[in-house]
Amino acid sequence: MKRLAVSLGTATAIALALGAGSAWAQIKIGSAGPMTGQLAAFGEQLRRGAEMAVADINAAGGVNGQQLQLLVGDDACDPKQATAVANKMVSDKVVFVAGHFCSGSSIPASKIYKEGKILQITPASTNPKLTDDAAAEGNTTIFRTCGRDDVQGVTVGTYLLKHHKGKKVAILHDKSPYGKGVADETKKTINKGGMKEAMYEAYTDSDKDFTALINKMKLAKIDIIVLGGYHPAGGLIIKQAREQGLGAQMMGFDSLQTAEFAQIGGAATNGVLYSFPPAAENDPKNAALVQKFKDQKYNPEGYTLLSYAAIKVWAEAANKAKSTDAAAVAKTLRAGKYDSVIGPLEFDAKGDIKNPVYDIYVVKDGKSSTAPK
Repeated sequence: MKRLAVSLGTATAIALALGAGSAWAQIKIGSAGPMTGQLAAFGEQLRRGAEMAVADINAAGGVNGQQLQLLVGDDACDPKQATAVANKMVSDKVVFVAGHFCSGSSIPASKIYKEGKILQITPASTNPKLTDDAAAEGNTTIFRTCGRDDVQGVTVGTYLLKHHKGKKVAILHDKSPYGKGVADETKKTINKGGMKEAMYEAYTDSDKDFTALINKMKLAKIDIIVLGGYHPAGGLIIKQAREQGLGAQMMGFDSLQTAEFAQIGGAATNGVLYSFPPAAENDPKNAALVQKFKDQKYNPEGYTLLSYAAIKVWAEAANKAKSTDAAAVAKTLRAGKYDSVIGPLEFDAKGDIKNPVYDIYVVKDGKSSTAPK
């Protein structure tokens, strides 16, 4: 999967992010994701959440009386770079990684973390294969603070059946584990509900001109575009669709949850729908935390608080286990219920969160709000 990223070759960009008191850090943890490239906005969400969590944990006394040191790995959402990041985390003796972002990065990296006895919690990778395959292979040290494609796809598919049944639907995906995953789960849901897609097409997310795809949708008189892919291509597709006279409604997924989507697509993004977990940044109990981000001139959108929650829940479990050993912390995570900034968290045998929820949001003038149910 090619990305428009600064070339790092096989080397990994690992930056040292210091939390409060971390000049005396004794425990190394990591945050990994696309810190460069076209998905760098999501990498920043993960990094910002991780940095704030480390600072807060260190200010409160650290983990088992020790301070945390955060290593940040840039995978550019490329599987090869993700394995390089994972290997560097192992060699640096990291005990825990909050990451990665793309499922296509988390899946290969997870195998290295298992061998290196590093516990992994992804705030964002939703492909079911990540935890399903890990469970089948006996990997008990992988978790997520987000839901899965088979939950997100059901949410989007159910919304389509309720509000758009009888309309002509084009299901598009970018061929990535994430994009194809959410697209296929949505397809399963609408097909089960008696709705058949008019088109099912793959596209290349690095393309800049989608004229041929848009013409095909125009000929098919498409009413709804289901986008299984990331925001850079999504913004271009909806913008070019409007410019070329296609007025179809777009419905996407959690990868549209960044202000960059509206910056790319402009006014054409008005009315676009997408799924995402309940907006933790709007929860009154998180007001003080959100203000701390804003004081740093940063809006904690998207996966920022899911990243924050991943590190905080790991720290709480490590304190309860009185250990940072991956197996011990994993056992403690599965045995408990954790009150996090994204709500109560419980993990099942595979490491998935129990009872995940996705809401549907609508974009207007660059901002998102919950769509009518």
